Amino acid sequence: MLKKKAPILGGIAAAVIVAIVAASASLGSESETVNLDMSRSYGTVLTSMGSPIAGNLDAPITIIEFGDYQCHQCKNWFHNTKPAIFENYIDTGKAKLIFVDLAFLGRDSPVAAQASYCAEDQGAYWEYHDLLYTSQQEIDDGWANKERLRAFAFSLGLDMELFNNCLDSGKYQKRVQTNIAESQKQGATGTPTFVIVAPNGQQQKIVGAQPYSVFQNVFDSMI
Repeated sequence: MLKKKAPILGGIAAAVIVAIVAASASLGSESETVNLDMSRSYGTVLTSMGSPIAGNLDAPITIIEFGDYQCHQCKNWFHNTKPAIFENYIDTGKAKLIFVDLAFLGRDSPVAAQASYCAEDQGAYWEYHDLLYTSQQEIDDGWANKERLRAFAFSLGLDMELFNNCLDSGKYQKRVQTNIAESQKQGATGTPTFVIVAPNGQQQKIVGAQPYSVFQNVFDSMI
């Protein structure tokens, strides 16, 4: 969703983010292990807790998407803008994409984000990510509850014992909370928000499910 138009709603959204981040100390699993390069960052954005990189690791432009799997505008961008970006920039080695969770729109949002990393354990992060956006319905209407999250994993042929153990243990709870905190640090108060990082480290923010032409203008100015 785009940033809320009414100031009072924007304040509520920000408060929700703060509340989720503040809960990390008491909710996180002490046994959680995240085997990632903690130094990975682009521009001012720490991306080590985000998704695997989609595209060529050496691509000069980095696209960082702050999103929520229950965000309708994120789904619109996924279907209407992302395919052309992949075709013209990511698949051609000009850009790479990293997804950082801003999972704050509903109670199922953080769990859906955790499930994506449980799928990553089996090498299926992007397949699961895409399936979530393809299957999205209304916020917290049950489409992304644990039962459905397990069904998505089953449809991808994942090892269900491993997936269920991961999801039930809260293995990636802290990882998602860290991503929410990083999103807040970067001033992402709505979804989707994008930070585009040039080869020289210069960065530009794009807010909302903007059309392909908006991204194209930014990319071409950086190449």
